[in-house]
Amino acid sequence: MDYFLKSSRLGFRCWEETDLSLAEDLWGNPAVTALIGGPFPPDIVRARLHSEIAQMRSFGVQYWPVFVRNGNRHCGCAGLRPYRIEDRIYELGVHFLPAFWGRGLAQEASRAVIDYAFGPLRANELFAGHHPENERSRQLLLKLGFVHTHEELYPPTGLQHTSYSLRKKQELQVPILSRRLLAR
Repeated sequence: MDYFLKSSRLGFRCWEETDLSLAEDLWGNPAVTALIGGPFPPDIVRARLHSEIAQMRSFGVQYWPVFVRNGNRHCGCAGLRPYRIEDRIYELGVHFLPAFWGRGLAQEASRAVIDYAFGPLRANELFAGHHPENERSRQLLLKLGFVHTHEELYPPTGLQHTSYSLRKKQELQVPILSRRLLAR
């Protein structure tokens, strides 16, 4: 498979019209979507797929489909969407299928997307949020260096979701801090 972005175990490509079955497996999955307003019926998944494709054309970003490179198995999606595009702020999002949970893949995918955002896209900041009951997402965002900023209404759930920010200078400081800890 031809990936535009790779990590040690993962490959990223853009959604295509022919990916409807992959999209249905992901966004129609109750475990994946329980805390983001789903599961979503086929017509909503189809609209979501078209929206991701349109977003790529308009803004050069989407929640890209992610594959385990060893076997090219679809495992979820990870990527960006415009949040405040005029300020070069993007929203980070990650959705993985349950069979791939607990392997560190969401963190690996997120790091690849963060590097892409602050590298080629020249983002100034990243935004991310999660359902108030999603402890795993909270832990992931903190590991990635995100800082809690506010609560924000997420219309699909009707709840105030915990929201975070990662600025470029914060992201660049994380590896330095890690080296200091490892040197001890």
